[in-house]
Amino acid sequence: MSRAYSCDLRNRVLYAIDGGLSTHKTAKRFDIGVATAVRWHRVWRDHGERVASKQGQKGGGKLDAHEAFILELVKKEPDITLVGIGERLVEEQSISAVPSTIWLFFDRRGITFKKRPPMPPNKTAKT
Repeated sequence: MSRAYSCDLRNRVLYAIDGGLSTHKTAKRFDIGVATAVRWHRVWRDHGERVASKQGQKGGGKLDAHEAFILELVKKEPDITLVGIGERLVEEQSISAVPSTIWLFFDRRGITFKKRPPMPPNKTAKT
């Protein structure tokens, strides 16, 4: 994952633009993208912010609010599939979730369900 540029660089870019240098020339001078210089200047001009925003996704997921329902569902029906959970979420909670989202919900909580295929009957040869 990439990191944000330093606050020092951001400040030098903003001071250069504020001093009258165009965003294109400033971007070239500090070896950053023109869009980056424009975005930094717009955020500073409109909101007065000079620091980078937090990167990454916000914590949690869309199923967190339905945790009690999902866990109770699995408790009542231990053999339910991810697709089955998704269908029940739509029917009873009016929320749509694909199997990978449901899997991620369980993975974040360290919950695993190992299902083994049925074993063939043991046929011992009698001679």
